[in-house]
Amino acid sequence: QVQLVESGGGLVQPGGSLRLSCAASGIVFSVYVMGWYRQTPGKQRELVATITSGGSTTYADSVKGRFTFSRDNAKNTVYLQMNSLKPEDTAVYYCNANRRNVSNFWGQGTQVTVSS
Repeated sequence: QVQLVESGGGLVQPGGSLRLSCAASGIVFSVYVMGWYRQTPGKQRELVATITSGGSTTYADSVKGRFTFSRDNAKNTVYLQMNSLKPEDTAVYYCNANRRNVSNFWGQGTQVTVSS
C-alpha cells in the first residue's frame, strides 16, 4: 500500500519556524520527484517546492529564501524546513510523489497555522 504521511505541522507565531516531514512507503522512493503543495480555503492548491531524486530543488517565489526542501532516500523521507514564517503561509501542506506524471500520490496533509 502506497502511503505518504506528513507530520510536523502546528501553530507558530510569525517569524517562527517549523519542519515538515513526509515519510513514504510502498514506492521506489528514489525515482520519484517529490513536492510540497499547500492549500487554503478558496484558493487552488499551490506548488511550494519540488526536489528531484538527485536533490535539485525549485521553490515558489513566495517561499524562496525562507523554505528549504531536502530528502533522505535512505529513510524514504523528505523534509521542508520553513523559517521566517508569515501569516500568509497558513495552509494545509500536502506531500506529493510524482513519477513521469504517470504515478502520482498524495499525503493526507498537515495543518500549518501562522498566527499571533
